Order: sequence, then structure tokens, then C-alpha cells
Amino acid sequence: MSWIQKLYATYELCANAPQFEKEPLLPVSHAEQQAHVEIVLDQNGEFQRAALVAKETTVVPATEASAGRTGKKPPPHPLCDKIQYCAGDYKAFGGTKAPFFDDYIQQLRRWHNYEPTSKVSAVLSYVERESVVADLVRTGVLHCGPDHTLLTEWTSDKATPDIFKMLTPKDGKRDQGDAFVRWRVQVPGDPVSAVWEDRQVRDSWIRFDVSQKTNRGLCMVTGETTVLAESHPKRLRHGADGAKLISSNDLNSYTFRGRFDEPSQAYGLGSVVTQKAHSALRWLIARQGEKAGDQVVVSWAVSGKSIPDPLADSAKLFEIAGLDEIAGADVSYEGDAGQHFALRLKKAISGYQAKLDDSDDIVVIGLDSATPGRMAITFYRELTGAEFLERVIDWHERCAWFQNYSNDKRYVGAPAPKEIAEAAYGRRLDDKLRKATVERLLPCIIDARPLPRDIVAACVRRACNRAGLEQWEWERYLGIACALVRGSRKNGEHYQMALEENRTTRDYLFGRLLAIAENIEQRALYVAKEKRDTNAAKLMQRFADHPFSTWRTIEGALAPSKSRLRANRPSVLLERDRLLDVVMGMFGRDDFVSDSKLSGEFLLGYHCQRAALWPSGKAGTEETQEKESELQGEKP
Repeated sequence: MSWIQKLYATYELCANAPQFEKEPLLPVSHAEQQAHVEIVLDQNGEFQRAALVAKETTVVPATEASAGRTGKKPPPHPLCDKIQYCAGDYKAFGGTKAPFFDDYIQQLRRWHNYEPTSKVSAVLSYVERESVVADLVRTGVLHCGPDHTLLTEWTSDKATPDIFKMLTPKDGKRDQGDAFVRWRVQVPGDPVSAVWEDRQVRDSWIRFDVSQKTNRGLCMVTGETTVLAESHPKRLRHGADGAKLISSNDLNSYTFRGRFDEPSQAYGLGSVVTQKAHSALRWLIARQGEKAGDQVVVSWAVSGKSIPDPLADSAKLFEIAGLDEIAGADVSYEGDAGQHFALRLKKAISGYQAKLDDSDDIVVIGLDSATPGRMAITFYRELTGAEFLERVIDWHERCAWFQNYSNDKRYVGAPAPKEIAEAAYGRRLDDKLRKATVERLLPCIIDARPLPRDIVAACVRRACNRAGLEQWEWERYLGIACALVRGSRKNGEHYQMALEENRTTRDYLFGRLLAIAENIEQRALYVAKEKRDTNAAKLMQRFADHPFSTWRTIEGALAPSKSRLRANRPSVLLERDRLLDVVMGMFGRDDFVSDSKLSGEFLLGYHCQRAALWPSGKAGTEETQEKESELQGEKP
């Protein structure tokens, strides 16, 4: 019950906080619904007018049962509800669903008798006349056929009415009885006509709802004897979400049976506690949750203070911190960009450190559902503020690399997990694989665990296999692969984000050779005004698997390019030949002639050497400017 306790504490601390006035938490004994129809009454309950609303989210009074209603006879909301609940004449107009007006009107009367309020009295007086559908048809909000029954589909040549566009079809038909009604009551001297915004109505319902509950017991969160919840809220991720985190209504299966006779023996949660906890979770997901289909990951400080999103890439992190010049900036490759990045990261995190205490409680929770009615917690961690910020800093520092997604998004930093999933398995990966990959990467960020080897290897393979990829797309995958290779080295080995001319590891040197060969051929193609892939690009995957034998092929194919440069760019060729000799001389004994497979480290050598040959800060000539733009693969 730790997660419930943290969410309950979050609600208690944030419910009345002034910084959340524009996006308040849901009050207890209330639920959010998408309204379709708004009916305006006067203080005596006389119908004034009605209009459609564009599926606006409305906070309405609700019982514990109606907030999570399911089944063949779902219980009614006490005030605002669907037409099939609040319209006594729904059946007379040929309503296709079972009407629930009797349950609705009885509950509304009990509330009115317990504590009368002017607006509730007006609504009760109106619905008792059983003319809701008739009034809505007369005003053109609902539509009937020649037989005076509500239409379920529009077959006329005239424009389709808005109500049919709003309702969700079921079996190809739209039941107008599903339209959700909210009320306005115009009382002289009262500026608030919306009943869902009236504080008096809201407080009156909360008192009545509490008075109706009799099931008392020990709440496992507060440790107090209180009214226990028998049902728990749903609609956590979105308005149509029917999955619940806590449910025990399956009496025929093994939801709780096998250990307990009754669900109450398995757990005890106060009604107010579960409402506040679920309301806080719904609020957090809407504000700062990272969604991918049915999967949601949300992190928050129990105190309500701002924290960085652990699933955001570095560009987004800097943008939120006010350092948005990093996104889309002209990234320089001169020197080690790691120091520049570290200073920016420190500046971005310092804003959170100034507000967040080291001992503040931070919670990270992952949710997913395999079925429409059940939801599970797939990831849960509790950290202190100092631990959380330390893990975020560690992730962005160890996986920092030059990222080139497009001309509008180029930055130095760590990629987002969802981008890593796409780099590993391609743009067409299904939601299930994407969610599984994000789920596996989350502990690498929050717990500082090593990166999964198979994901790193998959990213390296995709970066090596350039066939079928646009230039900008390959550049994107290359940056992500280099970031993961850099971040996967946890044994003290540190790679700079600039060319390390003194590094003599075999894989790094082979990567440099490939970049130099590619540059020679690219310059020759530019001189000849030809546009085609280089041999180095075509053979990159083969080079990664068999570097020595493939290098002989690539080096032999450089002869025409060298001849062209010797005639047109002799100084360029001289410099590239010198560089080839230097790199060749750095190989250890038997390293160069070994044909064993290269690790992802060769991509780091390749990327850094390629960047060093085309420095961003030294545009110099028109040729260099144009060529660099082409090499960076700007996304059209």
C-alpha cells in the first residue's frame, strides 16, 4: 500500500496549493465526465434553453459506485448524467437502452431531502416533469424520425447533426440516450449558474454521500477506523479508461479467492483515501505523465515541487530549464563538448536543486494494462530528492553524444527512451515492443543499472546498416547508437565527445580509418558533382563484421577518388594520406590484420573522426559550407 499512501499524501499537500489553482485536483465524491448537452433552467426549474457542448470535461457529483460503474445495471450519478438516466420520457421516445430514471430520481430526492439547495431543487423540479427528451427534440438538440422515436443513425441527405458526430458508435449505431447532460440554473443574484462549479452544491453532496456509507473498518493507509471503500475509481489515464488498479468484483475467478473468503479480508482502504489517491494519480498523469498507448510512466515529488522528467531527452530538459538555445543550435565539434554539456546540465539541474530538498520524497511509477478492465503497476520506485537528481544527472552525462534528428533539432545530450526504441527496432516497431523497451530502459535511468546489451547491439547494427535509410534518418540512429555505446561502458572507461588522437584501441582506430576513407571519396564526388553513396557507406555493415578484409576492398576502391583529388585538390589528398598513415601506425601488433568483429566503439571513432574532418566552426569556403550541410543529412 506504499503507492496509495504516497498518492494520498500528494493529494493532501497539493489540493489547496495556490500554484495549482488553474489545474485543481478532483474533490472527493466527484468524477470527471465528458458533457455533450447543457440545459439551462430558471430558479423554479422551468426550461429556458439547451445547447450542445464540445465534449467538455465536467466535474460532476458521483457516488463510489457510479464513479467506477460497470455491468448491466450501472448506478446513476446523482445530478448530471446521461439522457437515459435523467430523462423520464426516454423510453416514450423509443430509447433503445434500458432506462435508469427511477434509480436516478430516487437518489436525487434523497439528497434533496437531506440538505436542500436552490439549484438541486430546480433540477429535481424539472426532471420530475419527465420532459427532458421532448424539450431537447423541440430545440433541435436531439433528433427523431417520422415515428417520433430517437434516431440511431442519420440517413437524410441533409448535413449530419452535431450530436451524431459527438457520440461514439456501437455496432454502427449512435444512441442519443448516451448524450451526457449537465445543468445550469439561473438564480437572481447568484453569478455562478453552472451547478458543477457551485461550491454549495459540491459541499452539500459530499456531506450527503458520506452519510450514506455504513461499511466501517480499519484503513491500512491511515491506521484509523473509518468508512471503507467497496469500489475504486477508474478513468485514470483518460476519460474512456475502464481499467482499475484495485478491483475485487470477480467472484467466480481467483481475484482474491484461494487465500481469502471476502475481498475485505485482503485489504482495507478508506473511501476518502482511495478517492484522493486515485484523484492525485489521475491529476499527475494528465499533467506530467509520459504516455505510450496504454503504458504510462509518471514521476513526481510528493510535496508538489517541480522535478525533471526522467524520460525526457536532454534537449527537452534544457528547454524546460530555460536553456532552449541548445535545441536546434549549431553544435560545435571543436574540443571536448562534454565540458560544455556538463556545465549546461549542471545549470539546468541547479534550478530543481534550489527548490527540492535532499530529503523530499520522489516517486516514479509505471502503469500498463493487458485487458480493458485491469491495470498493473509495472515499475515503482521511491527515492529522495538528492538520489533522484543524481540519477538523472548520471543518465544524461554518461549517454551524452551529438544528436542530429533534423535541421530543427540538433543537440548534445542523451536521447529519450522512446527514441532509443525506434533506433533499435526501426520506425515501424509495434506499441508492444516500444513499451517493453521503455520499460527495460527505465531502471537504467532511475536505478543507474547497466544498459541492456541487446538494445545497445540492435542500435549499433541499425547504425551500421545504412541501406534503405534517408541520410537524416541514419544520422539520427548514428547519434543514438554512439550515445548508448558511450553509456554502456561502466568500468571506468570514458570517451570524450571529440576526437581522441591518442586512443589506440583497435575498434576506435578502425572507425577512424572508415571515416577518412569516406571523406576522401566524398570530396572526390563533390569535385565531380556526382551524388551517390560512397563505398565506405555501402560496406559499413560488412566492415563492422570483417574489418580487415573489407578495408582492403575499400582502400582499393579509393584509387579513382585519389586520382581526382590529386588533380583538383592536391592539398586535401596530401592531408588525408598523412592522416591514414598516422592512424595505421597506431595499431598494435596483429590488431590490424585481425578480422574479428568490431564492437560499437568503432562508431565513436568513426563519428569523431568524421566530425573532425568537417569542423562546424570553420566553414571557410562555400564548398565546405555546402558539403557539411549535405553530410549532416538535414531532414527535409
